[in-house]
Amino acid sequence: MSNKNNLIVYCEFEDGKVADVSLELLTKGRQLATTLGVQLEAVVIGDNLKDVEKEIIRYGADTVYKAEDKRLYPYTSNPHAAVLINLFKEIEPQICLMGATCIGRDLGPRVSSCLHSGLTADCTSLEIGNHTDPKTGKEYQNLLYQIRPAFGGNIVATIVNPDCRPQMATVREGVMKKQIHDNNHKGKVVNLDVKKYVKPEDFVVEIIDRHIEKSKVNIKNSPIIVAGGYGMGSKENFDLLFELADTLGAEVGASRAAVDAGFTEHDRQIGQTGVTVRPKLYIACGISGQIQHIAGMQDSAMIISVNNDPNAPINDIADYVITGNAEDVIPKLIKYYKKNSK
Repeated sequence: MSNKNNLIVYCEFEDGKVADVSLELLTKGRQLATTLGVQLEAVVIGDNLKDVEKEIIRYGADTVYKAEDKRLYPYTSNPHAAVLINLFKEIEPQICLMGATCIGRDLGPRVSSCLHSGLTADCTSLEIGNHTDPKTGKEYQNLLYQIRPAFGGNIVATIVNPDCRPQMATVREGVMKKQIHDNNHKGKVVNLDVKKYVKPEDFVVEIIDRHIEKSKVNIKNSPIIVAGGYGMGSKENFDLLFELADTLGAEVGASRAAVDAGFTEHDRQIGQTGVTVRPKLYIACGISGQIQHIAGMQDSAMIISVNNDPNAPINDIADYVITGNAEDVIPKLIKYYKKNSK
């Protein structure tokens, strides 16, 4: 086994490939591990894991733990939790990162509860820093700052876990940037003996059949997004956004207020309680710019705001601001784009 006190990422494995959120966390984990001067490790659990380590190592992992067994795929709670709990008791990582997916939200609390380590869910940023306990005056070096909005997004909380290990955090897909560390990076593979980590009774649940319906909406990977907020006023006005999106070859997104008002479906929601996006162009129509929404789109390469309120918070981060009613501005955008793109 490797040295203790490293940083480890749980890599989700589905349909023969590692999930994007896991690759994003490996990218961030590489940065954090370098700051701490420790190794970046990864653990992947499932079946038919041949050569999966090649992709993981490219993203900076120094060690990849593989637990391979046909009973470990598809995911079920008890066996995967047993692997992580017993592995973590052995290698004692100081930090564990997981995706805030259906799997991560099920697995993370099980592992942290068993290890009495605590967990911060849905982090929007992860940093390394020091902490002084205000009561005892004790100083802690190189803790994981787990940063996330709190109290309905009205404040941004920085959470630390000074005494319990591992420090655990989940992060939603798209929050961190995915970037290959080095195609020639060298790492080692440790094949785990599943029988050593998982008891037969952990396999009490067997998945007989699965029906998975993929989302018809793919705003996360769209280079252009036209997003609407409550300021669009009605479902009929919101349909203008789809017309503009069709013209530009874009996808339509929405703020939570627009989704709650029934203007469009939840799959299109962008922000802290939706998806995080990084398009080349983000056109925000009738969106005021609450912190929860900005958290999901602030890394867009270019932001255009269309709003009848010149003092809307969204305008502070916009590259261009068009002041006016969206229902008047959007038809003109469509008209002049078609006119000048022939």
